Amino acid sequence: MARIIVYLLLAFGWTFGLSGQDRITGLGFATRSEVIAKHCMAATSQPLATQVALDVMRRGGNAVDAAIAANAALGLMEPTGNGIGGDLFAIVWIQKEQRLYGLNASGRSPKSLSYEQLKAELAKQNRELIPSLGPLPVSVPGCVDGWFELHGRFGRVSMEQVLQPAIDYAREGFPVSELIAHYWERSGGLARYPGFADTFLPGGKAPRKGELFRNPALAETLEKIARNGRDEFYRGETAKQIDAFMKRVGGYLSYEDLASHRSEWVDPVSVDYRGYKVWELPPNGQGIAALQMLGMLKAFDLKAAGFGSPSHLHWFVEAKKLAFEDRAKFYADPEFHRLPVAELISDTYLRQRSQLIGGRAAQRVAAGNPALEDGDTIYLTVADQDRNMVSLIQSNYRGFGSGLCPDGLGFCLQDRGEMFDMTPGRFNTYAPGKRPFHTIIPAFVTKDDQPFLSFGVMGGATQPQGHVQIILNIVDFGMNIQEAGDAPRILHNGSSEPTGERMTDGGNVVLESGFEYATIRELLGRGHKVGFEVGNYGGYQAIRYDPKNDVYYGASESRKDGQAAGF
Repeated sequence: MARIIVYLLLAFGWTFGLSGQDRITGLGFATRSEVIAKHCMAATSQPLATQVALDVMRRGGNAVDAAIAANAALGLMEPTGNGIGGDLFAIVWIQKEQRLYGLNASGRSPKSLSYEQLKAELAKQNRELIPSLGPLPVSVPGCVDGWFELHGRFGRVSMEQVLQPAIDYAREGFPVSELIAHYWERSGGLARYPGFADTFLPGGKAPRKGELFRNPALAETLEKIARNGRDEFYRGETAKQIDAFMKRVGGYLSYEDLASHRSEWVDPVSVDYRGYKVWELPPNGQGIAALQMLGMLKAFDLKAAGFGSPSHLHWFVEAKKLAFEDRAKFYADPEFHRLPVAELISDTYLRQRSQLIGGRAAQRVAAGNPALEDGDTIYLTVADQDRNMVSLIQSNYRGFGSGLCPDGLGFCLQDRGEMFDMTPGRFNTYAPGKRPFHTIIPAFVTKDDQPFLSFGVMGGATQPQGHVQIILNIVDFGMNIQEAGDAPRILHNGSSEPTGERMTDGGNVVLESGFEYATIRELLGRGHKVGFEVGNYGGYQAIRYDPKNDVYYGASESRKDGQAAGF
């Protein structure tokens, strides 16, 4: 009889919220304790990259040096999500100045490719939308310039020292970790694109878990960049090699595009959520979608509703639909359109939008009309002994990006241009020399004008949804930063998109295991379409500063291969 009862509990424990509650917290989803350290902390999606960041700080580097070093290492170790052929965004807290800096290091579309020419190229392929792969979605890689902008302003040790760990690993090899090996193996179809197999499929196949992977071509490229500076990539021999390669494969990205590239320092923007200021970067990224959602959700008593309740999930999904409708209409390159950023995140506007959230699932919603007044990825965060903190995200967009790997350089070019809209007259409509709508967003939280949390959740449209869920989990539901990342996630798909698609059927709610069946039944009763997916819920890293004890807390969620560690 006892054995039958155990079997019944195992079978139905998920339904009744009983499964796995063997930790002190009683939270069944908590995978481990937070990491706590006095001096420095790093959290990345690959443990070796975390160790690279800590080593740089042990040797005199600061958080910015360490973040760049970890990013360079991840470009080698997790090429399924990032690399120097992609873009970068960062938020940096500088303790001595008591302020945040924002960097937009995203690249622009080729100047030689007009809208009409792109339309003709798509017509040849019987396409209306820009493809994910090949030469057409390639835009200028902004990562390397982003490194040098960050380092030039805040770095402490030389770029040679910063990039040397990645160079050494690229030359000597590193053992591929489990989840990265899985996504690498799924990318074998890219072998038909020039340079990909030579760069990423040694012996004709993806490296398996535990196998050593070497990338001597990337080591040489990074060595040249370390020695010659950012101009090596944008005006030097590397730029010329990229230009020649793109001409050979029928692409439009040119030496001129690389030589004229520039990053932009921007002011982070924020909303107050129950006494916590949550900071994001303004468009062309999607960060303010998280701020819009939080601004709407302030109108609802989430704490009383409780984590995982029908009201929690319903309010979250409906706020997401409203924010993403504005995202589809307004988020674009501010150099081409005057964007109503302040208005979109104002208390007045978001209070009005929250009143549109009713008791049932909306099938379609309209973008707001704020009056103007005069896209796989990696995320990492680092904090140093001077209490500087870096929140950094970097991506090729889809996995390895375009699949195109310039001859002998060791990396793929991104496919971020896929995110343009080909419908004339919209904010995000394609134009030459324009930055596409961007999905990758770093985040930061301050409390009482002091640093509280540096965090991010990678993963396309999952990112603002993930940011909001982390904040709700910490502020409304009382979780620590590890629990907040391990908690089962909600993901809504099917909203209107900046690429032109429009929501007409309410989209779909997909849930990780861990939510009560009773909750799911009520969501269905409110008109939501609910499903389940595995592996599409992003990847979170975080560092919290505790001013009372003057220590850092680190977290790295269980959906990635990553590690939080400190000293």
